[in-house]
Amino acid sequence: MHTKRRPLNTDTIFSIVLYTFLILTMLIIIYPLFFIVIASFSDPSAVTGGRVWLAPVGFTLEGYEALFKNSAIWIGYRNTVLYAAAGTLFSLLVNIPAAYTLSRKDLVFRKPLMFFFLITMFFSGGLIPTFLTVKDFGLYNTFWVMVIPFAVSVYNLIVARTFFENSFPADLREAAEIDGCGNIRFFFTMVIPLSKAIIAVLALWSLVGQWNSYFTALIYLRDQGLYPLQLILRNILVSNQMQSAMGTGEAAQIALRTASLIRYAAIIVSTVPVMCVYPFVQKYFNQGVMIGAVKG
Repeated sequence: MHTKRRPLNTDTIFSIVLYTFLILTMLIIIYPLFFIVIASFSDPSAVTGGRVWLAPVGFTLEGYEALFKNSAIWIGYRNTVLYAAAGTLFSLLVNIPAAYTLSRKDLVFRKPLMFFFLITMFFSGGLIPTFLTVKDFGLYNTFWVMVIPFAVSVYNLIVARTFFENSFPADLREAAEIDGCGNIRFFFTMVIPLSKAIIAVLALWSLVGQWNSYFTALIYLRDQGLYPLQLILRNILVSNQMQSAMGTGEAAQIALRTASLIRYAAIIVSTVPVMCVYPFVQKYFNQGVMIGAVKG
């Protein structure tokens, strides 16, 4: 007996095309990250020769050994952890109350204040005036220059304001006022406990921004004991590349090999800690991104 094959309907064809596209997109995103990992354990000549595809070739730990021999790495890790923790906390302390305040429709001069924040997204005083301002406030070459001056993020402010507008209607606040709940008590007893999702999202964004920040340190820090990890890794890479460019013969080849190994190892060292944090806030991150997207 011959069984008749059921013809593919349009939904099945669409699903096949969709999943194929998603798988290809996932591979395009994941493979560069995977390549960096295996390249950091491979011989540089194999990497440049295009022989590294799915597994390390000429397995070696020289890149990581050369990187961690530099004691400045551990200073950078310490500083970056402190900057990320203090910067994230201060950013939340500034952005969350400001966003909630701007979400209140009964706020006097609400629109002019919002315009004041929005205009800073498109115009700034420039690098030199900002540098002079930071210096006049006594923040230059201090720990706090990485925490305080750039804590306000207008984009984060707008995201949080939208969340508060959609999640806390005026009726809820009026009911709380009838029960004798003031603005401050309402904020700390109702708004904050019910805003874990958006707080987690803003904390993750701020943490990643602080962890990856190097330009602020490059401009406003001169004491190497205050350098964050990203700036120290940059200096190590630049130093090794200069040695390879200035050297001759076998010394230049060794310096070039070390620079190639350190390049990939530095990427792994700087990204793994943040990637380890993400799974713990993924649940809140998904909720925070989707909140307010569908209103029933």
